Amino acid sequence: MTHDPLEIEFLGTGTSTGVPALGCECDVCHSSDPRDVRLRTSAIVRYRGVNLLIDCGPDFRTQMLRASDSRLDALLLTHIHYDHVGGLDDLRPYCYQRDFPIYAKQDVIDALHARLPYCFAEHPYPGVPLLHITPIDTAPFEVQGVEVIPVPVHHYWLDIVGFRIGPLTYITDAKTIDDDVVDSLRGTRLLVVNALRKKTHLSHMCLDETLEVVRRVQPERALLVHMSCAMGFHDEVQRELPPGVELAYDGLIVNV
Repeated sequence: MTHDPLEIEFLGTGTSTGVPALGCECDVCHSSDPRDVRLRTSAIVRYRGVNLLIDCGPDFRTQMLRASDSRLDALLLTHIHYDHVGGLDDLRPYCYQRDFPIYAKQDVIDALHARLPYCFAEHPYPGVPLLHITPIDTAPFEVQGVEVIPVPVHHYWLDIVGFRIGPLTYITDAKTIDDDVVDSLRGTRLLVVNALRKKTHLSHMCLDETLEVVRRVQPERALLVHMSCAMGFHDEVQRELPPGVELAYDGLIVNV
């Protein structure tokens, strides 16, 4: 079966603190390997002529200044945590011609109205980012003709979403994924999924848990994101991974 080509550019692959983390004196945070320097997790998916940003964290401005193509058509939000929404105010250059489209769950929308009330005022102050937010649930939706399928996962007690777009499934911040959801992901050519570190964590999958999800989904290729310095050195960890599984890194561009 042939597929329309899809490109994903990893703007950031780090956890909420980024790597290096402030105040951390570990060897990874002092690594000279640029692949060990990780901004907060975010990506651009380019598919059928549409550029979709997934999450917009506090490093958004820096990420877009170094992106290979800064054009954006819409934003997909996985959840409300600051490392995934902290850059929304920097969307204002994308709002000059129109209200910028955002797709998010209702709980995320409610929280954004509380955090950024000036963006949604009846008479907004000139120059604020103007955002048009469309609520989503678990039903597929379209962005300029591109079908996006929400993938429900659990971030400890918080229900969040990943996204399936063509041959790609993108999941971040998951701790558990229901069996029926895992089953539905079989056939994914490229699986992007979080793996915080090797040691177990309360609200994120550790490396072994992530590798078990990969084993069950059986994608052609899997790329790991949302990593902390506790994962270890990129080069060393990569050598330990099974075939077809790789650590993503900031700036990596993959075509499917």
